[in-house]
Amino acid sequence: MKILLFGITKDIIGSSVLDVTNFTTNTQKTVGDLHTYLQEKYPDLRKLSSLAIAVNNAYAEHNSILNDTDEVALIPPVSGG
Repeated sequence: MKILLFGITKDIIGSSVLDVTNFTTNTQKTVGDLHTYLQEKYPDLRKLSSLAIAVNNAYAEHNSILNDTDEVALIPPVSGG
């Protein structure tokens, strides 16, 4: 599964794209499972006040089911002026 990273998530993980190979293999996984997995692997993600997750170009709920062929994007809080 390919995960696109933007803003602070890109800085935390150190790349603009993350490949999570076989994340959904053998068991059904949700967006919430992926969020938990990423927070465990990259603890600084826990510091974000919010984090939207999009799957195949649409915002996804935490109970949305993932497939290995999905394109996921982590969308951090946006600030500006």
